Amino acid sequence: MQTEFKEPAESNWRHQIYETVFEAETTRGKIFDITLITLIIFSVVAILLESVRDIRLVYGRELFVAEWFFTILFTLEYLLRLIAVKRPLKYVFSFYGLVDLIAILPTYISLFVPGTQYFLAIRILRLLRIFRVLKLATYISESRVITTALQRSRRKITVFLVAIFTIVIVVGSLMYAIEGEENGFTDIPTSIYWAIVTLTTVGYGDLSPKTGVGKLLASIVMILGYGIIAVPTGIVTAELSRGVQPTSTHVCPECHAEVHDFDAVHCKYCGAKL
Repeated sequence: MQTEFKEPAESNWRHQIYETVFEAETTRGKIFDITLITLIIFSVVAILLESVRDIRLVYGRELFVAEWFFTILFTLEYLLRLIAVKRPLKYVFSFYGLVDLIAILPTYISLFVPGTQYFLAIRILRLLRIFRVLKLATYISESRVITTALQRSRRKITVFLVAIFTIVIVVGSLMYAIEGEENGFTDIPTSIYWAIVTLTTVGYGDLSPKTGVGKLLASIVMILGYGIIAVPTGIVTAELSRGVQPTSTHVCPECHAEVHDFDAVHCKYCGAKL
């Protein structure tokens, strides 16, 4: 007689929690995430309203109670996520894990350091989950295209930024030597600040060269600025044209990675079954 294998009760309820709080493919998961997103929106609105002095004076107590209500709910949700995963520390130090933690910490810290509760606006980052909840596969794929393009471009952009950093130091030093303290360029760091503002075509106007040579150098930097703006755009655009494969909304139960091919059976990062 064949004995049917029964999954341990603990494993079963943990799996149920995991499907609810991490997966958007199930009915429970979709309801949970939509409810969560609604709460996040209301909590962010409450934070924004509390920062308005007139509203705070009239509804300060109600907003304070609402903030603690949302924080307690998000704390319980965070604990559920830690219980559901097999490797809690792995989740804690993941992108979403850190965002979820930072979303609740400021309220508790504000008990000792007043004013830190306004950092709770970072909760808006949690709305990134809306892509999984609504199964916007097209948008997920497009967001992956942008992310991948930025990753592929990081070395080229790093070299570009080092070159810009070198240019502003050289130009700032030259302008300090040309204009001097009598024309407002009191030191090299201030001159570098002017070089950055001019090179990026921002042009605040708080500093400007007075000598002919200084104006000539400023003109060269301004023209150079227009060309420099196009460089990172071209680098990223070239990588965007390469494209990536479409992805699914599944979350790996082991490493919590979210970028998988539609037909993937196992996680390509750790090998766990999806």
